[in-house]
Amino acid sequence: MPVVTEPYATGTPCWVDLMAKDQQAALDFYRDLLGWQGKPGPAEFGGYAVCELDGKAVAGIGPAMAPEGMPEPPTVWTSYLASTDAQATQDAIVSAGGTLLVPVADVGDLGRMVVAADPQGAVFGVWQPGEFIGAQVVNQAGALTWNELHTSDIPAATAFYGEAFGIEIEPVDGVDSYWELKVGGRSVGGATLLANDPPGTPAHWLTYFSVDDVDSTVDALVRSGGTVLAPPFDMVAGRMTVVADPQGAPFAMIRPQPM
Repeated sequence: MPVVTEPYATGTPCWVDLMAKDQQAALDFYRDLLGWQGKPGPAEFGGYAVCELDGKAVAGIGPAMAPEGMPEPPTVWTSYLASTDAQATQDAIVSAGGTLLVPVADVGDLGRMVVAADPQGAVFGVWQPGEFIGAQVVNQAGALTWNELHTSDIPAATAFYGEAFGIEIEPVDGVDSYWELKVGGRSVGGATLLANDPPGTPAHWLTYFSVDDVDSTVDALVRSGGTVLAPPFDMVAGRMTVVADPQGAPFAMIRPQPM
């Protein structure tokens, strides 16, 4: 279902956001590319913008900020995994060998969040919903459709995400070197090996947005100053590409195969 009205099950990717050096430029870029509408939010939330697609929350874009003396965060899309208890999930992350980057914090009445890295270094967020459940529309053109872990160690990732979130990671039949992330028996994401990425790529979560036409959207991205990292190609799930926005944030776009 493209429209989401109930909280996501623990371990399910439920939100993505970007901390951009130039927030307004990022808002303009994704408006033109994916049809989002968003503007800088209240100062009490650091100006964080909740972007909407057809009036429903689809992703967040905030200004890159760092405490005095600390480097700015990298310009990347962060995937958030749902939790019913952010504090308990934080404890489980630490117990399983993860590293806390932003300890559990309240975001007004909207919810609670954590940012952490798994033992292989892939950064992710945790979201415990309050008034805000996360993405309200998914799996349609312009919206989040897939979240993919790129890791150097599948057995270690299986152990970590299993302990911290109850996620199961299982090989996909008939697809070489690709795994499925499952919550309660339902597929919620994928995993692949860093060996398939360019040398030197760190462990990370890759965000996929759905589009109606990959090739024409890539053309529009290039005209707007974006970069193509992997030109459009056909694969088992559909036609996809990996790109970066003008500020360097990588993401994927896919036109999924009809179900």
